[in-house]
Amino acid sequence: MLIMAKLKLKPNAGYLLIEPLEAETKTAGGIYIPDTASEKPQKGKVLATGVATKDEKSPCKVGNTVIYKKWGGNEVKIDGKEYLFVKFEDVLAVEK
Repeated sequence: MLIMAKLKLKPNAGYLLIEPLEAETKTAGGIYIPDTASEKPQKGKVLATGVATKDEKSPCKVGNTVIYKKWGGNEVKIDGKEYLFVKFEDVLAVEK
């Protein structure tokens, strides 16, 4: 994967590397939300998965879009872009 080749990161066992998706800037009614009022997204694309632990396997695979816990994950900023390392257990759902 091109992004992973550029980042050269591999999550440790039990973790996922996620690229958070952009927050919505407009409501369903067409009202624009300023950056200061918008919440952080809880949805992102899986860029890499760590190996499964003996107690837990990965809930998803590379390329999946997942919803994760609001306060889950550890933020990392690389080349001005934010990424998250999230534990397998902090993934709430995988989009189909």
